[in-house]
Amino acid sequence: MDYDRLTTVMRRLALEAGDLILEIYNSDDFDVRAKSDDSPVTAADEAADAHISAGLAAAFPDVLVVTEEQAGSHAKSADTFLIVDPLDGTKEFINRRGDFTVNIALVEGGVPLRGVVYAPARERLFYTLGDGTAVEEVGAMEKDTIGAQNPIKVSVPDTSALRVVASKSHRDQATDDYINKYNTADMKSAGSSLKFCLVATGEADIYPRLGRTMEWDTAAGDAVLRGAGGKMVRFDDHSDFTYGKSGYENPFFIAYAPGITLASA
Repeated sequence: MDYDRLTTVMRRLALEAGDLILEIYNSDDFDVRAKSDDSPVTAADEAADAHISAGLAAAFPDVLVVTEEQAGSHAKSADTFLIVDPLDGTKEFINRRGDFTVNIALVEGGVPLRGVVYAPARERLFYTLGDGTAVEEVGAMEKDTIGAQNPIKVSVPDTSALRVVASKSHRDQATDDYINKYNTADMKSAGSSLKFCLVATGEADIYPRLGRTMEWDTAAGDAVLRGAGGKMVRFDDHSDFTYGKSGYENPFFIAYAPGITLASA
């Protein structure tokens, strides 16, 4: 895999998908339907999914592409694959809260090595470079011209005053009980994979998730976090978090800046 070319392709597709999403987001009204698992889906999810999957298939025809909105792709497996959540945070999108993202990642050998997270309504763009390090691009975010790339790095956490970020739409008592095991100074709520990026940039120290997620929800944010020096582990035993699992379903997890002694489950 040519990682430099991959970064260019993923970045462009994420920006183009963001344009498609914002066109619908800024319209007067849009339909919301329920999928078979009762999760919501909109025309924006489907338009972004179709655009990204077609672009990846054209650029990398020999690499499996797994996308949230194409159920047929969920039954396939490979050691190397691209995985897409075209609109993570659909509830945030529906409620026009802005915390939704476009996510594209490459997984090799169970590890999300490269990824891009784009929050079009927030005008924030995070991705890994060809060498695996993570940056946040700032500026106009043109399709053909790459703007200033600011390297990002996780915090050196103050364990007596941790900054926690948790889900805006999926917060529950179990999550609060776990957070209460730490000495905290600040609590943020955010939607979608932006939570990973807040840890990656040092704006937060730890993100625990005690709820159902799929690999397409986490792979791109995980890649950016790893590229910024962060870690992601299983919640139950703090072992390495891997991808390519059966059905692409995740266990609970903790994403964090090294230096934190993790509390037991």
